[in-house]
Amino acid sequence: MFKKIINYVLISTFVFCLLIGLFLAAVYNGVFGPLHTIEQLKDFKNQTASLVLSSDGEILGKYFDQNRTNIDFSDLPSHIVNALVATEDARYFEHEGVDSRSLLRVLFKSILLNKKNAGGGSTINQQLAKNMYGRERHGVLTMLVNKAKEGFLAYRLEKIYTKEEILALYLNTVPFGENIYGIEAASRRFFNRPIDSLRIEQGAVLIGLLKANNYYNPRLYPENALKRRNVVLSQMEKYGYLTPQVKDSLQQRPLQLDYANLAAEGPANYFLIQVKKDIDRILTQYNATHKDHLNLLTDGLVITTTLDYSLQTNANQAFSSHLATMQKKLNAQYRQKEQRKLLNQRVEIAYRQGKFKNNARKNRLLFQWDGFKKDSVSVKDSLRNSIQLLQAGLLALDPNTGAIKAYVGGIDYQTQPYDQIYAQRQMASTFKPILYAAALAGDMTPCTYLENEAKDLKDYANWQPQNYDKTSGGKYTMAAALAKSMNIPTVNLFLQTPFSRIQELWNKLGFSQPLENKPASALGTGTASIYETAIAYSSFANGGYKVKPQSIISIKTATGKIIYQNKQLKQQQQRVLSKEVANQLSMMLQKAIQEGTGTSMVNRYGITIPLAGKTGTSQDYSDAWFAAYTPKIVFVTRVGASDPSIRFTNGANGSGSKLALPLVAKTLQGFQHRYQQPFELSVSDIDCEDYREDTGLNKFLNGIFKGTKSSYDKEQRKAERKERRKVRREQRSSKK
Repeated sequence: MFKKIINYVLISTFVFCLLIGLFLAAVYNGVFGPLHTIEQLKDFKNQTASLVLSSDGEILGKYFDQNRTNIDFSDLPSHIVNALVATEDARYFEHEGVDSRSLLRVLFKSILLNKKNAGGGSTINQQLAKNMYGRERHGVLTMLVNKAKEGFLAYRLEKIYTKEEILALYLNTVPFGENIYGIEAASRRFFNRPIDSLRIEQGAVLIGLLKANNYYNPRLYPENALKRRNVVLSQMEKYGYLTPQVKDSLQQRPLQLDYANLAAEGPANYFLIQVKKDIDRILTQYNATHKDHLNLLTDGLVITTTLDYSLQTNANQAFSSHLATMQKKLNAQYRQKEQRKLLNQRVEIAYRQGKFKNNARKNRLLFQWDGFKKDSVSVKDSLRNSIQLLQAGLLALDPNTGAIKAYVGGIDYQTQPYDQIYAQRQMASTFKPILYAAALAGDMTPCTYLENEAKDLKDYANWQPQNYDKTSGGKYTMAAALAKSMNIPTVNLFLQTPFSRIQELWNKLGFSQPLENKPASALGTGTASIYETAIAYSSFANGGYKVKPQSIISIKTATGKIIYQNKQLKQQQQRVLSKEVANQLSMMLQKAIQEGTGTSMVNRYGITIPLAGKTGTSQDYSDAWFAAYTPKIVFVTRVGASDPSIRFTNGANGSGSKLALPLVAKTLQGFQHRYQQPFELSVSDIDCEDYREDTGLNKFLNGIFKGTKSSYDKEQRKAERKERRKVRREQRSSKK
């Protein structure tokens, strides 16, 4: 009987081993799908996120299908390697790809005894094979087939890579949740630092994530992550990588994250959208020319942009500090009875236009300057919060190259994705320098005197322009009228300047919207974007050349090959203004900063470098503008709610000098020395008195000739006569 049992066991063992051998042979020979060859393993390429860098080398963001940044073994601190080996594969440096002890344990406990808690038998090599190629479905044999394939691949990996290279490849492929792959990307996500600067306990948190990257996510489940971290530290002590004292000390430390989700909270997310458009165009041309297939999302390109990281950071901080203060003031205004009634009316209009099915409450993310608020609110409450928000944008350009140095497209990309840089709004007084430049291109000079006498324009429903301070009378030089942003002299200048000249300059500067031939246009009723305005002011700053904004310096492959170098940053641009006119205008706009509406730049914010600029406040304070420049940089910013009817009710809060100017001033603080360069002409070169009183004779003549038509009226009448003659000719032709 005993002999029969022995024979039965031997035969069963033989059959079992034979079946295993046949099964492994079938897997090896591709019965369950082809096994990746050594050549394919050598050619394996991770999908790698493309990095976007500032001009000074700081990371602005990434483009990816899978967020991954590959690193070399030399970049890994020893404690990361120790934690990984101690936790995932203690005999890693002893086996040749497959650990037979662990494999037997899994075979008998997990498979034969069906114990789910028996532990895993996969080595780091086997896990790497799984990360590289994933797993396939084979019915009831799925686990056996996949384990066998991973075992064969694990041995093959040992033949072509060193132990160190395998570790680096593994840590570059492993998922850490939140669509991030590789330990470098994980380090930057959870601790906002590169892998080589991680502390031991921080590295243990990341290695702990490998067991279950959602359950042990330190942001979502900090208690789970803390417990798992301490398990990893215990494993490191067990295998001699830490002393008991160090382990105990590290386990006492709290879990401290510095979470940095660049996809949602990057320093320049609006800018990255524009950069991607430029990259797509460049890659399309490159791939077509070189018969290549470079992919922005998977090939680990390195894009160096023109953006100045420190200036961008300052601009973001300026938005946070200044707009948070102004938002509180606007909110307080709309808590008043009459203002609250107006706000509710706008909410009702938006609700009807949105065609919402109901006003149900649900959890919504609301933007606030002191932090996001997630609350159960109705649709109307959400609309009320959004409508009342002050929107803003800021663009800084190098006027000589067009390089974009700072780009803040809005207050928060996650909740307010519309890019304010391209929003078309009334220019207000930021238009005036364009009019003055057109006049200077004629026969006028900064010392030409303009009438400041209030007049009814009979041809325009007796419209009477008013100065901001309600004063009138006398005459002001062009320089003084522009510096003080005076409306009456500016309208008179518009009437004296041929509209064709103004319109020609408007078009040359690159504005996309039509400019109306009406006196009100002199005060900035025409619309433009921050983007267009920055281009125009760049022409004033650089001596009369039109620039094209540039966002990219270079693009390299993951291996360092340069595939694009921006040559336009050094090319001569198109001339749109004479150097003389540009210099005279800059001289006049310096006066606006030193003596006019921009004096708080110096008096309050301490910006002492030579600076030219112009404030703008549109009708009823719906938008506030400020444009400022030196020969080295141009800033343009605009602030205003998305609904123009939601606005401040007074200039103390809603004017360009109060609402927009501080954004530029705060951005420049600490960096103004970078842009220190004198203009060719300064305010001291203006050799005339700002103001002249009207003499009795002048007043008498003004009274007699009050109804005299201006050059604007003459030109308009000439055009009307020409049109009437054209109509009569067409009528005669039709009769024939």
